[in-house]
Amino acid sequence: MKTRLTTDTPIGSYAPDFELPGIDGQVHHLSRYLEKFHAVGVVLMCNYCPYVGHYLERLKQIQQEFSSFGFTLIGVNGSAANQDLVQSFDRMKGFAQKHELNFPYLWDSTQDVTRSFGAMTTPMCFLIDSEGRVRYRGQIDDNPENPEAVQVRYLRSAIASLFGNNNIDITETEPIGTKIIWRD
Repeated sequence: MKTRLTTDTPIGSYAPDFELPGIDGQVHHLSRYLEKFHAVGVVLMCNYCPYVGHYLERLKQIQQEFSSFGFTLIGVNGSAANQDLVQSFDRMKGFAQKHELNFPYLWDSTQDVTRSFGAMTTPMCFLIDSEGRVRYRGQIDDNPENPEAVQVRYLRSAIASLFGNNNIDITETEPIGTKIIWRD
């Protein structure tokens, strides 16, 4: 497993724009999402991470809860669990179908977007406002393994604060998850 230098996207800075293929056969641009939605949540994730597995239902609930407010999640897979790019993309399609994802799932085959966001683990989420600025980054909530024991819903609270025109109390948390595997 290689460690690779990443750039960083701190709170208040502009999120890196991207143009990535989705499992739906379309090319997805962050800038086009920002034209259409009031806020976008980018979740760096992958198929094999057990932490992503723990969070899938919660992510789908967040998407469902806030979509009517002009919000969408976007899943981005930038981890090289399998060096065979075609096989990895096919596995993403199967993963999304099996788990009935209700948000786009995109493939960062070069890992440039993952690196630009500064992600080191999956899952790691970024809340981006309509101007393209990062307003929250880090964990989804404070208890990946037990949804009933969650005390702080970081991402959900940040989204609600953003839509309520309130300050986001916690703008950054240390992500917990599986280290991203970098390509050779």
